[in-house]
Amino acid sequence: MSEKEREQQPRHTKEQLEAGRLLFARPYQFIKGCVRVSDLPPPDRTEIAFAGRSNVGKSSLINALTGRRNLARTSNTPGRTQELNIFEAELAPVRIVDMPGYGFARAPKPAVEAWNKLIHAYLQGRANLRRVYILVDARHGPKANDLSVMNELDRDAVSYQIVLTKVDKPSLRDLDKNVAATEAVIGKRPAAYPQILLTSSETGAGIKNLRATIAEFLAG
Repeated sequence: MSEKEREQQPRHTKEQLEAGRLLFARPYQFIKGCVRVSDLPPPDRTEIAFAGRSNVGKSSLINALTGRRNLARTSNTPGRTQELNIFEAELAPVRIVDMPGYGFARAPKPAVEAWNKLIHAYLQGRANLRRVYILVDARHGPKANDLSVMNELDRDAVSYQIVLTKVDKPSLRDLDKNVAATEAVIGKRPAAYPQILLTSSETGAGIKNLRATIAEFLAG
């Protein structure tokens, strides 16, 4: 990550970075996949969800976040995640929800419609969902599907924050352009957290900051 990119990231203290490390150093495990909201575990802890277009890198980011290479299943085929996948660690104050990707997927249309219905039902009806991290490919910036989800979260007053993934892929010029475009998109949105996080699951860039940001949010 370049110096300019580092300047755009949150400035965490050593204590905050350590809190983030400890939060995700726990042995997170896959608990279950849910095809209906009624299948979800009891709302006994704070939930954070990772949402994004198909193949944006949600599963890879969760693996990097938890330090587990194969915790969440990854694939180059859009639409691999077809359920609300639940991850927990014993005594951890947070539950991680990996959501099905929205947008293009190599799957039958009825299946895609069912996933989208599940996504919307979860976002609208889960009281202990405290923040959604919307992952956006740094090579492209926000797309129409992303804006649609943001509109829904704004309407339902569900807090969300944008995480740009794959920041190692575009040129610095293109990255700056897409960061600026993303800032413009969220600038006046009521439920959007104003700071954009830049990450790369492949290089590890921004992962410590993401951990610390989540730990800080949970402690607030």
